[in-house]
Amino acid sequence: MRKTSDTFLDEITLAVQAGRGGDGRVSFRHEKFAPRGGPDGGDGGRGGNVVLEADSGLATLIDFRLRKKTRAPSGDPGQGSRKDGRGGEDVVLRVPVGTMVFDEQGELIADLSEPGARFVAARGGRGGRGNANFKTSTRQAPDFATPARSGERRSLRLELKLLADVGLVGLPNAGKSTLIRRLSAARPRVGAYPFTTLVPSLGVVELDDRRFVVADIPGLIEGASDGAGLGDRFLRHVERTRVLVHLLDVGRMELEAGDPCADYATVRAELGAYDLSLLERPEIVVLSKVDLVANREKLAPLEKQFRAEGREVVLVSGATGEGAAELTQRMLHAMDRADAEAAAAGATA
Repeated sequence: MRKTSDTFLDEITLAVQAGRGGDGRVSFRHEKFAPRGGPDGGDGGRGGNVVLEADSGLATLIDFRLRKKTRAPSGDPGQGSRKDGRGGEDVVLRVPVGTMVFDEQGELIADLSEPGARFVAARGGRGGRGNANFKTSTRQAPDFATPARSGERRSLRLELKLLADVGLVGLPNAGKSTLIRRLSAARPRVGAYPFTTLVPSLGVVELDDRRFVVADIPGLIEGASDGAGLGDRFLRHVERTRVLVHLLDVGRMELEAGDPCADYATVRAELGAYDLSLLERPEIVVLSKVDLVANREKLAPLEKQFRAEGREVVLVSGATGEGAAELTQRMLHAMDRADAEAAAAGATA
């Protein structure tokens, strides 16, 4: 399971400076009876690169909060006796899987969507050539070498889109955090007030020999796609999920304080306003907090309405575990269907 942090940072600007190469050396052999022998100046070493590497153990860009600039070491200059300078060490910056890299013009130049994926963010400068390289039949004692080149300098914007198989969506306090605690080893903060979840949480769910990642996306409210509440900052993390699980708090029906159908329409509207393709994702509707409903017959019309619209419906209580096993199975089946549809679409493309 990926690490999580109470402070979530999913977009930063980073200045990177690769190392300068080492200069080539002008040198001549100094031997007895040959005080100015042939040229033997070595080449300078290459400057170090700045490399980004996707690490599945990270879930935030917070490590860069205080590290806005990164510089790689320069290469060493060449030496006499044809000794080349040592190259500068590469600086490897580890970022979460799902990090996208944009250049100064806003163009996407790398998408580190696989664990271990690497991108050279800034290339080290080439080392200069020593004078030993320039000896010819007509130029026996070249007294010059070439200088090194500077390393690349760039300003990059890193943007994180979490990678998860299943995304839990819903209004604040719909029970997403409690459910992910029930399904996995993730331990997000849980409380009886809006916006308990301030950072996306990832949990790994295991069933038999299958493992998949579930993301608890912070609660969405009306206007989220325009920045209301926690805003569209977290909507981006829904984009890469294969299946959506939409939680509706039916416990409020006991208090006559909520309309699950209206809640459903609100969240769906925000998903569509952000990206219409999200409305086409495989979806499971979860009637959440059913342990708070004394008379389950109240839920029958709601179930019937969603099923009439072609929605999968599961009754779940994150607190007691009721329905959790069935939901896990439904998630796996939905992912398999999504994979099959994607494969079929690819074959006909």
